[in-house]
Amino acid sequence: MKKLLILAALAAVSVGQPAFAQTAPAAAPRTAVVQHSDLDLRSESGTKALDRRIWRAVVEVCGTASDFDLSGKNDVRECRRDTKAIAAIEANAVVASATRGEPIRVTSIQK
Repeated sequence: MKKLLILAALAAVSVGQPAFAQTAPAAAPRTAVVQHSDLDLRSESGTKALDRRIWRAVVEVCGTASDFDLSGKNDVRECRRDTKAIAAIEANAVVASATRGEPIRVTSIQK
């Protein structure tokens, strides 16, 4: 009988409590830095090495999704495509000038 009264009291208290929805804070976009000062960007092997480094950075900042999460897989695929396109624009500018200046920053487009 005592247990029944305790359960009834807990049920009454929990029903009377308002539910507060809290939104999760927006996460900042992830960024990876791609160094290229050691590469000869005037050569084909140098530009291929830069492309490989950029791709690794894209994979790092966009992350992965479970094989069972089709929506997550699509989000990752879209993030990689868009992030690679943005990074490629910056890389093309660096290769065109063939300088060894600032590193390339690869930032995911998703928050």
